[in-house]
Amino acid sequence: MAPTFSRIDHVGIAVRDLDAAVDVYRRLTGAEPAHRQRVDSDGIEAVMFEVGESRIELLGSTRDDSKIAGFLVKRGNALHHVAYGVADVQQTLDQFTAMGLQVLDSCPRRGAAGRLVAFMHPSAAAGVLTELCQPDPEAAGEHR
Repeated sequence: MAPTFSRIDHVGIAVRDLDAAVDVYRRLTGAEPAHRQRVDSDGIEAVMFEVGESRIELLGSTRDDSKIAGFLVKRGNALHHVAYGVADVQQTLDQFTAMGLQVLDSCPRRGAAGRLVAFMHPSAAAGVLTELCQPDPEAAGEHR
């Protein structure tokens, strides 16, 4: 059986104060953010810090009805998800659905940093919200 995940793409951390968290991670990583982007369809602003071949994604809410806002109300600043790189998000979703795993997205959508993304329900991965991501061919060259 071939491996499904090619790498840990990033770890997503939900934060109440995005700018304060960016300052903390500047000090922790010794680097400036590699990318910052609003994703209005999700009601978030994402800031990426590169760490070796992976990234840390800080997620702030841009509106009260976003999923991140709801998460922050329940849990406060906390690990939100782990994102794995895959060769083809749709194919991976189809494979996991056929295995009987619960997915939250039936098809990929555009995420931050030039990625196509889809989420699996935490029950599919031992209680961890899991994101599948691949570079978006239509956004090639826009972001790292």
